Amino acid sequence: MNCLTIMVQGTTSDAGKSTLVCALGRAFKRQGLKVAPFKPQNMALNSAVTIDGGEIGRAQALQAQACGLEPVCDFNPVLLKPSSDIGCQVIINGKVAAQLDAKNYHDYKPTAMKAVLAAHQRLAQKYDVVVVEGAGSPAEINLRDRDIANMGFAEEVDCPVIIVADIDRGGVFAHLTGTLDCLSQSEQDRVIGFVINKFRGDRSLLTSGNEWLEQKTGKPVLAVLPYLQGLYLDSEDSVAVEQHTTDTKLKIVVPVYPRISNHNDLDAMRAHPQLDVELVGPQLSPNHPSADLIVLMGSKNTQADLTWFKAQGWDKTLAKHLRYGGKVLAICGGMQMLGEFIADPDGIESLQKESCDGLGYLPLTTTMTNSKELTLKQGVIELPQQSAVPINGYEIHAGDSQYQLNEITRVVADNSDNDNIGAGFLSSDQQIFASYWHGLMDTPQALNAIITWASNGDSFEEVNYEALREQSIDALADSLVEEFDWERYQNEIQMFTRKR
Repeated sequence: MNCLTIMVQGTTSDAGKSTLVCALGRAFKRQGLKVAPFKPQNMALNSAVTIDGGEIGRAQALQAQACGLEPVCDFNPVLLKPSSDIGCQVIINGKVAAQLDAKNYHDYKPTAMKAVLAAHQRLAQKYDVVVVEGAGSPAEINLRDRDIANMGFAEEVDCPVIIVADIDRGGVFAHLTGTLDCLSQSEQDRVIGFVINKFRGDRSLLTSGNEWLEQKTGKPVLAVLPYLQGLYLDSEDSVAVEQHTTDTKLKIVVPVYPRISNHNDLDAMRAHPQLDVELVGPQLSPNHPSADLIVLMGSKNTQADLTWFKAQGWDKTLAKHLRYGGKVLAICGGMQMLGEFIADPDGIESLQKESCDGLGYLPLTTTMTNSKELTLKQGVIELPQQSAVPINGYEIHAGDSQYQLNEITRVVADNSDNDNIGAGFLSSDQQIFASYWHGLMDTPQALNAIITWASNGDSFEEVNYEALREQSIDALADSLVEEFDWERYQNEIQMFTRKR
């Protein structure tokens, strides 16, 4: 059969595009179809390493799992990783292609579109269905010129589009009709229907609104999806900053600096019922005398985030925390911050080519380099007074760190690289565990080992985050299968195809 490409666009960011693509992918897979996810252009600081040695948005790795696939670069050929308010790292087909500001990237878009169309064509030759996720909203008029993320792509490949809106935000009918009105006639013609997401309450109260919407636009409401609680899914980029007061065994505090990256490393911790994880944003006090563990996450601009860290007073909080025996987990950029010196002579993260002193807690120095480490990892972790257990992860970083080996204790052995000190080590006082590996807590044994170390030997129940993620994908698909009007969807697809 010929490949069907179906695109999901949203009225706003976080309308539900990523989760709808997940649900459709799993639903099509259950129907016995070969299905693949695709996002032409993603802007996110949460990314994943692919089996073909590249880098894609974290949401596309999740969607690949929903489709029963290992992630590859073709699922997200253009990834933008902001390093400042006006500039970003441009990743094409999994590899860094340029560092551009917004104006120069606009000029670069025709080149990016070639990569997008080539990746889509390769997928169309392998799969029965390609489910495409848009970015932001197609109604962003200022971004319409040379658009490769929404209707620009849909027009180029001539595919039908479903528009999803989040009713929990309010104003869902205005969002849908307003978005449609902002589109050209040819773009409107390719919209085959709407999905209303995150509905709570009595469904009958929505009937009159849906009838009005269908009469006004001539487009069917294909589904009203309920608000699902308790899902464990990788976030594309947004960080939910919240405080917890539950009865837990370990208090964990995380400073949320401006360019925090791969914060999904925390997902397994946040899913654990015995862990109280508090993400502290810039308007909240960094002083947390009750914290057992402070986690320093990765960063897309380590020096700038370190400057922010100090300006917020986190350096003083960290010093007090360590002085009183607290533990610190430092991942990737967080590890670099705790070192003695950071240099960026080629302007990899900063156009100013700056260098700065680190916080001085770890015996290492880091130099940003043009080459970027992108590797999947497996190994074992063996922390003090514990048995060795398996650990998995992946490295995504541009920094090359040099270590003073006589002052650290290696606790993670990399199966593929005996010299990889950055896989994981403890400081000489055993208060700091540092690693270049992302995803190192996704397996239940490794998570248990790390929180047991952080709590000075407490025992915890085992939580399998990978299983929770899989159950969440199934819950999304179950909801979609039940609520989606498959007959109207098929009719709309057939009508669209006949008109081409």
